[in-house]
Amino acid sequence: MRFLLRVLSFLMLVTGVLVASVDAIQSVSASEVVLTPLGVALASTGQAALEAVQSLEKLQADPTPWNVALRWLLVQPAFAVLLAAALLLWMLAYRRPAAAGRFAA
Repeated sequence: MRFLLRVLSFLMLVTGVLVASVDAIQSVSASEVVLTPLGVALASTGQAALEAVQSLEKLQADPTPWNVALRWLLVQPAFAVLLAAALLLWMLAYRRPAAAGRFAA
C-alpha cells in the first residue's frame, strides 16, 4: 500500500511541476500572471474528463458539502492542488525510522 501511495505521490508531483512550468511560460509570454484552474486542466485531458467537470459545475438545488468542496477545488490553480495532493499522499505513505536507530538489535 505504501508503494502505491508513493508512486501516486510521485506522479502528482511530476504533474504539478509540469503544470507550474507551463503556467510560468505562459506568464512570461503574456507579461502577466497566468494560472490554469484545475477544472480547465482536467477538461483538456479528454472528453470523459470534460463531461465530468461539466456535470460538477452544474448548479444543484441541494448542494452537499462534498459538491461544494469539489467546485471550490475546480477553480483553484492546478499546480497548487496537485502539489498539495502529492504532499498528502507522501505523508500517508511516510514511515518513521525506528526509535532505537538503524543498528539496533
